[in-house]
Amino acid sequence: MTTDEKYMMRAIQLAKNGRQNSQPNPMVGAVIVYFGQRTTDNGQRTVDEGRIIGEGYHVRCGEGHAEVNACASVRPEDEHLLRESTIYVSLEPCSHYGKTPPCADLLVSKGFKRCVIGCQDPFAKVQGRGIQRLRDAGIEVTVGVLEEECKALNKRFMTFHGEKRPLVTLKWAQSADGFIDGHISTPYTQMVCHKRRAEHQAILVGRHTYDTDNPSLNTREWYGKNPKKYVVSNDPSFVINPDSVFERLVGNVPTMLTKLYEDGIQTLLVEGGSKLHQSFIDSGLWDECYVEIGDDAIKGSVSAPILYNAKLVERTSYMGRIIEKYIKHRVSN
Repeated sequence: MTTDEKYMMRAIQLAKNGRQNSQPNPMVGAVIVYFGQRTTDNGQRTVDEGRIIGEGYHVRCGEGHAEVNACASVRPEDEHLLRESTIYVSLEPCSHYGKTPPCADLLVSKGFKRCVIGCQDPFAKVQGRGIQRLRDAGIEVTVGVLEEECKALNKRFMTFHGEKRPLVTLKWAQSADGFIDGHISTPYTQMVCHKRRAEHQAILVGRHTYDTDNPSLNTREWYGKNPKKYVVSNDPSFVINPDSVFERLVGNVPTMLTKLYEDGIQTLLVEGGSKLHQSFIDSGLWDECYVEIGDDAIKGSVSAPILYNAKLVERTSYMGRIIEKYIKHRVSN
């Protein structure tokens, strides 16, 4: 691992602290490293491996970005070192005025010697403009260090701005013989499910699930915001309960995702039922899938969805229950 990769890995680690509260903004981490020079006994000048003098991440949407927080963390006695320091940022610094001033301008004003960036920002108001702003100011800029890892960190942000749709996560629980059952989950795996809900902006169920289960779809077993609730039905006679906080979606999967994109939804969790899950799988418009598998065969009436074009990436045991994580298999051109 190179020096740049080591400090970029730290920036990624910091960024993950903003998983729940940074939405709809991306998760971003920043590390400021001073590479000091020293003179050896024989008079030669050498450069140290580096000393971290500042760190930060984007904590919450509307508040300071990672670069701002990293600069604010630098001790007053180290301020003079910034002009000989490198700042590592997992995502390109912004170059536009939003809820906060441009981070690229901040880095220029601090006089950083070098900026190492994990990946370019796909947001239309940035897309390389932050990089160019830094270079125009004479800052040495390196782009693409741990690029794939940095893109994966913000796959929801990349999907939303790159594919013009939310990142779609499927989730269901099935018996050992492949049938859907609402009683498979344990208190512990239910907590895991609620954690996942807290990490998504919206949650979607089908008409049958809405009518038969009257689901609350909240995060009562985990700290975090409740996702926005949607139910899909193409039946013109269907009317949502006026006391419900659900919104209705109509149309096929591409149409629904377009509507969610227009609503500004970056992450969608699909929880049921089986036919709705299958429609997302058949359309190819999904990204991640979590399948909880029970111990018993139940010979139920509702078969679990058939998952294909999928790659198993994780298999975790939760106190006797197995949860498998899949990602959509993407064929390279």
